[in-house]
Amino acid sequence: MTSTDHPEPRKSAPMRVVFAPDSFKGSINAIDLADALAAGWAAVRPHDELVLLPQADGGEGTLDAIASCHPHVTWHSVSGVRGPDGRRTTGRWLRLDDGTAVVELAQMSGLPLMDALDAGGASTTGLGQVIAAALDDGAKSLLIGLGGSASTDGGAGALRALGVKLLDRHGRDIGDGGAALSELDTVDVDALRVPPPGGVELLSDTTAVLCRSHGAAHVFGPQKGADPQLRDLLDTALQRFADRLGTVTTIRPNEPGAGAAGGAGFGLSAWGGRLVPGAARIADLTGLSDEFGRADVIVTGEGRFDETSLTGKLVGSVLARCADTNTRSVVVAGQLAATPPDASVSLTALAGSAENAIAETERWARHAGTAAAEMF
Repeated sequence: MTSTDHPEPRKSAPMRVVFAPDSFKGSINAIDLADALAAGWAAVRPHDELVLLPQADGGEGTLDAIASCHPHVTWHSVSGVRGPDGRRTTGRWLRLDDGTAVVELAQMSGLPLMDALDAGGASTTGLGQVIAAALDDGAKSLLIGLGGSASTDGGAGALRALGVKLLDRHGRDIGDGGAALSELDTVDVDALRVPPPGGVELLSDTTAVLCRSHGAAHVFGPQKGADPQLRDLLDTALQRFADRLGTVTTIRPNEPGAGAAGGAGFGLSAWGGRLVPGAARIADLTGLSDEFGRADVIVTGEGRFDETSLTGKLVGSVLARCADTNTRSVVVAGQLAATPPDASVSLTALAGSAENAIAETERWARHAGTAAAEMF
């Protein structure tokens, strides 16, 4: 071979490649991200079989991810529900073809709906109102995604919308929000609505417990605007709520996932809700579970990959199942703050800065898909 000769490019057999990312919160949703990654991959490996299964873990984008993988779903809207800060918003829920209703807490009680952060006063009332609407429409079972909450009220607002009375020592209704739980004396569940016959699954995106240093107030309070003093107050209030509600709940405050969505995982267990890992359950619903061991490569991703990604989040769940089934994986992240076990691509590295990656996320996601394909 002379110096001007070039070896023939290596040709590999077509592969089955599954694109199963979470959303990059505040930047691009999981559906558009999967599309962009697949387009970039196809530019390099046009003969591969590409399967798009956008994912979620119970938080933002849960409804859209499930709907994108189910041809026969029905969307329902509920106007005038109470948002996390008391302003009115429109709630949505999804009916699957078997009569299951899917509700996403983040959609009507999520942090982005707040004009100003209010960790002590924000509530989950709207979540309960949407659940009640699904029950009124004859839902046979419920799946409730518990990520992205603006509040730390233990699900108290949702329970009140479903008929629970939360009273102070004078027999008066306490106020909204987690801070008001410090005044709680009595929980009256006589008028609590009956759960659907098929049961209630609570899709958790975290292993956080309800109280203390690894609890809802201390772990998630800072992102909701709680300073150390307020975090202590909310933690004490949640413990009081747990003590008063303890006779009717099905889980313990120190159970992993009890602290999901500001403690809503614990509160909704009083209604018979059963905590399940959200990422794994949604993988079942979307067909991703069938791809582990079947696909040659699974491409997943999130806005920032770090140590917390392995504590109940979507990407950590996908990577664990890839390892169990000896399936190759690629993590595409806006930023890489930890090293994934297999291959990875950083949009920030491709774009030259986080600002550039955020400004044109879809463009750099296509480049990331191309970069990932070039590894194979």
